[in-house]
Amino acid sequence: MIRPIVASIVGMPPPVALLFTIAFIIFLFRHDIREKPNVTRALWLPLLWMLTGCTRPLTEWLRIVGLPISGGVSAEEGSPLDACFYFVLIAAGFLVLNKRGFNLGQFVERNGWLVAFLLYCFLTIFWSDFPFVALKRWIKVLGLPIMALILFTEPDFKEAMTTLMKRCAYIFLTLSVLFIKYYPSLGRKYDDWTGLAVIRGAAQSKNMLGAGLMLLGLFLFWHLLQVWRRDRGRARRNELLLITALMLMIVYLFKVAHSATSMVCLLIGVLVVAALGMRSVNKRHVGLYLLAAVSALAVAELMFGLSGYVIAVLHRNPTLTDRTTLWADLLKIKINPIFGVGFESFWLGDRLVQLHEGRAFQPNEAHNGYLETYLSLGLVGLSILIVVLIVAFRKIGLNLVRDFEWGRFQLGFLIALVLFNITEVSFRGPNTLWLVFYLIAIEYPKGESGVGEPEVTAELPEEETEFVHSFG
Repeated sequence: MIRPIVASIVGMPPPVALLFTIAFIIFLFRHDIREKPNVTRALWLPLLWMLTGCTRPLTEWLRIVGLPISGGVSAEEGSPLDACFYFVLIAAGFLVLNKRGFNLGQFVERNGWLVAFLLYCFLTIFWSDFPFVALKRWIKVLGLPIMALILFTEPDFKEAMTTLMKRCAYIFLTLSVLFIKYYPSLGRKYDDWTGLAVIRGAAQSKNMLGAGLMLLGLFLFWHLLQVWRRDRGRARRNELLLITALMLMIVYLFKVAHSATSMVCLLIGVLVVAALGMRSVNKRHVGLYLLAAVSALAVAELMFGLSGYVIAVLHRNPTLTDRTTLWADLLKIKINPIFGVGFESFWLGDRLVQLHEGRAFQPNEAHNGYLETYLSLGLVGLSILIVVLIVAFRKIGLNLVRDFEWGRFQLGFLIALVLFNITEVSFRGPNTLWLVFYLIAIEYPKGESGVGEPEVTAELPEEETEFVHSFG
């Protein structure tokens, strides 16, 4: 059973707060269902995947509610129960896509680089020191495109996306507030790096909490812009109140969690989404704007040491909480620089022992998504990943012309994700940010029938042609 340490400052007994929280979540879901979103019951599959990815594994939730779950979990084998859970989601998702007439050939044709990245990840299993573990992890990663394609084959993709994100926010945000204020034994933990108590809410760690807040904060800001333009009425007012309540939770959680990376990435994503809505911004020249921004930042760093000022403003030390030291040590470890050590196989075996020496904690990730990819997949894998990001950017650029509102969320999230992976990792496993990347990067027909969008003709409109030319 859950045993709280202290109660909230408002004096409400923790069990009462728990009941109120459960009742509030049920109320939000009932409100959502009364709105009659154009979604199917299959949306529960990506919702369960997303919630597990941004909170805690199934086994940990079962322990929290008092169910006797045996131990025996290792870095190599993982939890059999968690593995079965993901396998059931993947199998159910595959059956849903098969029933909906998913066209694999069309998917491969439109997403060649993304497919190439997945296939290369599979190929690296053959030279992994732990091939069976790598294979199981690769199968789990296949769930990401499957969950994303469930949304693409929904009757209305945008409605499905909006419903998914809102329902995730209902549970993730409210439980995080509950755990922090009423159940600190669940909402806090001791940081492996500093040894200090840190806030983690309903997530598994402080960084995962920050990642979830970044994603939901960006989505809610984008959703606010959509709702604001609706006709005045009771439905619009209620939706604005709901968005405001959820955003206030995010502000509170950021305040207590002090997740600097996620907060900065969220602010930059919000600025991108907002700036794209300005009439003075030419959507067809977004590639040139991005190139100019990167060039300006590079000049500012070389001439004025911009990163030092940013670190000082965020009250972080120059080593980024010893990340730079870890990066240097990781680069000293002998691996195959061309092909890496194998898919998600670096943090296994003797390398863990080697990296633990001289540290009070056990590192289990590189805290840099690009370095993490290099260690596992080598320069080949890292190069393919970068191409995947560039191709996604080009597709998003076209969407800014074809479907502006969705396109600007895509671009805001992509830039936030690219920056987030400078000091954190999301390019691996069932990570929620990695799932949302598939949602913004995949190109697949989506229309009223879910699978029957009209094909785009070879002749692009003049403004789309100009956008393509702006990239050379």
